[in-house]
Amino acid sequence: MRILMVTDAWRPQVNGVVHTLARLTEALKPFDVELDFLTPNLFRTLPMPTYPDIRLALTTPGHVARRIDAAKADHIHIVTEGPLGIMARRYCRKASRPFTTSYHTRFPEYLSARLPVPESWAYNWLRDFHNSGQGTLVAT
Repeated sequence: MRILMVTDAWRPQVNGVVHTLARLTEALKPFDVELDFLTPNLFRTLPMPTYPDIRLALTTPGHVARRIDAAKADHIHIVTEGPLGIMARRYCRKASRPFTTSYHTRFPEYLSARLPVPESWAYNWLRDFHNSGQGTLVAT
């Protein structure tokens, strides 16, 4: 089985998402699962405002769609809700491609601590994002 993991968090970042993906890659080796990654490293990037260690991909939905098609994956898993995750979700929904998502970060709290955005707005958006897939994995 070939799984495409779409993530806005990737090396050289050091955070829980990257650590989880590294451990998952190792854990799946004995099960004949091939992981492919669509990451910001494949695109030009710019630093995320208020958190410059995170690099946001500068690309277009069409470019992301072509990369997803080229991966020829049996399954698509959207790891993060950043620019790549948003574009991958958009493509999957438009193309009727099934996908799953992951919830790793308390993004609403992070956002409201830095911007005048109510946590409830961010949680509503996250619910919509994750409920559109076939299932959501949550780190515990």
